[in-house]
Amino acid sequence: MKRSLIAVLFSLAATTAQAQQTVGSVSTNFRLLGPNDKVVVQRFDDPRVANVSCYVSFAQTGGVSGGLGVATNPSQFALNCVAHGPVAIPADLPKREEIGAISASLLFKHFILSRLVDNQAHTLIYLMISTKVISGSPANAVSAVPASN
Repeated sequence: MKRSLIAVLFSLAATTAQAQQTVGSVSTNFRLLGPNDKVVVQRFDDPRVANVSCYVSFAQTGGVSGGLGVATNPSQFALNCVAHGPVAIPADLPKREEIGAISASLLFKHFILSRLVDNQAHTLIYLMISTKVISGSPANAVSAVPASN
């Protein structure tokens, strides 16, 4: 089971690399050694729904461990999805689909972006969760985009 989870996460990372783009970052804490701590903003374009982009901001740990890529980032993030043109829900769109991921530690912690479809309200719901459970439930954020059909 652990092997299949790792395979899914690597597959997600490979498929979302083209749809994910870093917009920028802002330093939040000076580090004498290594990069500063920062808040990073990334854009995820929905690969199956035209004209929808989700913007995710998340804390990224700096310092020596962050510079080496072995730091664990805190489960703190925000999500906002926008339509930048008409949005139509494709007929074959699954009710739930993972569309992106951000690595928050070397192996075991990720932030997963999923799309859910509310056909009754003609709305796409985007949900970001942390794979690390904190105090009984994972950190999460939600955003919704209305569709024109």
